Amino acid sequence: MTSTVTTDADLLADTALTALAADGASTGTPALTAAEQEDVIRQHMPLVGHLVRDMLSRIPNHIHRDDLTSAGLHALVTAARSWDPNRGIPFHRFAATRIRGGILDELRALDWATRSVRTKARATDATRHQLTTTLGRTPTDEELAQALGTTTNDLHRTGNDVQRATVLSLQGFTTASADDLVAEPSPGPEDMLLRREQIGYLHHAIAALPERLQIVVTEYFLNERPMADIAADLGVTESRISQLRAEALSLLKDGLNTQLDPDLAPAPENPESITARRRATYYAAIAGNTTLHSRLSLTNTHGHTTHAVRMPAA
Repeated sequence: MTSTVTTDADLLADTALTALAADGASTGTPALTAAEQEDVIRQHMPLVGHLVRDMLSRIPNHIHRDDLTSAGLHALVTAARSWDPNRGIPFHRFAATRIRGGILDELRALDWATRSVRTKARATDATRHQLTTTLGRTPTDEELAQALGTTTNDLHRTGNDVQRATVLSLQGFTTASADDLVAEPSPGPEDMLLRREQIGYLHHAIAALPERLQIVVTEYFLNERPMADIAADLGVTESRISQLRAEALSLLKDGLNTQLDPDLAPAPENPESITARRRATYYAAIAGNTTLHSRLSLTNTHGHTTHAVRMPAA
């Protein structure tokens, strides 16, 4: 058996030039010759890598570099075919705009949760929080569906759709779309430090969850296992897993707020109730098991997670 070693630059070149050839038949007469296009593409391939790296620093870890690189290279090829040097716009500036647009289009394609689904998710979160405060416990799916004026099936469908898309990354429990995720400029040193602290708190908050809730969060969001399989492992129904998932997310949200923004943490109506005491114990566990060093050690300088959340012992 023989093997060949191909450099990243060669792979990038092959991808870009293949796209160039494929586009040739469907585009009008370009200002540059084929040789000039090939030359400008090769010269500006590092620009694609730079823009992809910049974008990766601001989006969830489950987005693959290869997907964005492919989109960026295709946009570079398109830019080379449509650029007219007589217009006085430098190619690197013209191409950068096209490449960013191509990457954003790819992110939108990957973001299969529609805005309507995310709007429903926000309404569900707000209603669940309100009912939890009013009832002093996590509402059942039936109570939540009734308050929202929908059915439990629609509630489960919306939850599955949006949570699969937004929580897997472990970069934060957000219901933002791809456009929202990348609309902000690159974070400065202070913003990145805050982001890393938030991610660290999230890891510690998951580790402090009661065992069953931690299993549900880890298996469903991180390992992407179906609810039916998790329910079988725990010996409960899928409906119960859905309730445990909702309870875990509510605990995580409030637990993070107690550390990061206490003004957003809900005040219990009856501090002496069993639910309030359990939550207070959970909040204290997060505070007692985290330090600045331990939080920052969970991410690299770009804010990407470097350690997995530990599963509870079986």
